[in-house]
Amino acid sequence: MDDDRPDVLLTGLLFYDLVLTGLGKPPTPGEEIWTGGMGCGPGGIANLAVAAARFGLRTSLATVFGDDLYGEWCRDVLCDQEDIDLSLSRTADGWPTPVTVSLAYGHDRALVTHGQEPPYSQDTLMGDPPEARTALVHIEAEPREWLAKAAANGTQIYADVGWDPTQQWSADLLEQLALCHAFLPNETEAMAYTRTDSAVAALGTLSELVPVAVVTRGGEGAVAVDQTTGEYAEVPALDVDVLDATGAGDVFGASFAAASLGGWPLAERLRFAVLAAGLSVRHHGGALAAPGWYGVDRWWRSVKDPELRRAYGFLAHRIPADVGPPPRHAPVTPPAGPTPVGPSACERRH
Repeated sequence: MDDDRPDVLLTGLLFYDLVLTGLGKPPTPGEEIWTGGMGCGPGGIANLAVAAARFGLRTSLATVFGDDLYGEWCRDVLCDQEDIDLSLSRTADGWPTPVTVSLAYGHDRALVTHGQEPPYSQDTLMGDPPEARTALVHIEAEPREWLAKAAANGTQIYADVGWDPTQQWSADLLEQLALCHAFLPNETEAMAYTRTDSAVAALGTLSELVPVAVVTRGGEGAVAVDQTTGEYAEVPALDVDVLDATGAGDVFGASFAAASLGGWPLAERLRFAVLAAGLSVRHHGGALAAPGWYGVDRWWRSVKDPELRRAYGFLAHRIPADVGPPPRHAPVTPPAGPTPVGPSACERRH
């Protein structure tokens, strides 16, 4: 019998991202820097949603859009361009879409954000969450009620965690891993929450709390343990020129989940996620930098290095016959277009 559940269920805060690249050096107070690199697009939770959808996963997103031009454009991109189900999302009257300006420099970036607390919480948006194969979530200090409901529905929770501005790194947050199938923090977060001094040691602690534990290591790649299969894997990062690292961690997480839904061995899942994240940093923004199958296929066809051909040889029988059209990357500014009247085609479809 066909499984008509969404492959991926998400909820979280959406941003309109404006990314500036090619700065040459960090700006200093009183200084004006001109740069030739700029891109805009949906950000925040949209990074995960678009990355998943571009791998052909049925993706359902519950978020809040402001009733402004930024919110309208982000909704149109996610719904009509990326074919993401927004039936659980809402538009809030009088609430401005949060805006983030990202100044990308080297392998990192500085962020400046304007925004307000959304008028609808994650639990309000989700209610009794629909059954889904997976949910991709950012866990926070305050547990969300919908997560326990989703886990009880049989949804596998793939979670990551953000920077703790208090730098207390309360271990209480790890109690939520009891609801999760997989946890994918970065090296700094993993060591801080587990009170360990290496990525491997942190992985060991986390593997006792969640079936699948992954620790990303930036330029050093990633390590993972899958207790359900007894597999351990460690893979290096790709050598790529970084234009903008915004959202690379989200692309990693969505790609790992996509490969996991395919039942791939752990080493393949990890290499695939490292590859997708590496391809994403070559373009502006987070969401619209996601490579999708088209980007992965184009990279694989271009690889000549024998070592890479061996390491990623599994792609030869993983890449689908139809990789879809080239993904649309972040425009410099939103293109002008007619204002839609009534529900969008995506909302009518779903």
